[in-house]
Amino acid sequence: MILLITPSSRGPECAACLTAETSQETHWAQSLQAAATHLREETYAVAVIDQLLLETEPEESDQMIEHLGHAFPVYLNFAVTGMERLLREVRLALHRRKREENAAVRTVVEQLNSEMRESLTAVMLSCELAMAVPDVPTPAAEKIQAIDNLARAMRLRLEIN
Repeated sequence: MILLITPSSRGPECAACLTAETSQETHWAQSLQAAATHLREETYAVAVIDQLLLETEPEESDQMIEHLGHAFPVYLNFAVTGMERLLREVRLALHRRKREENAAVRTVVEQLNSEMRESLTAVMLSCELAMAVPDVPTPAAEKIQAIDNLARAMRLRLEIN
């Protein structure tokens, strides 16, 4: 979703164009207070902010910016910005956000894989040490071997993925 923040009378036209050209639902906020309300209630991929509002309402700007969350801010002067530039800037912001989300997901997956491999190595080592204990009862040895086999299979799946 896109949040368009501008008092400009072109707001509805710009919002409709953004929706049509990006296939992203676009909400229009005419003031920073309305924008802060939208940002508290919804999650947005991009927030397009009219620079005029930032300059004329600095305190409200700070409050609104605190609510941006993960929305990529795009600052434009609507008095001089045409529709083509608006679309280009929003598409770039959507692309950057997607790229950063993908990078964050890859980082988390790599970290989880690393932690899982470490834990599985510890389980396999513990199984080997338990099997080395003299006079382990056969049913216990079979259970330990089953755990070791499962840990090895899980580790192999992690290495394949």
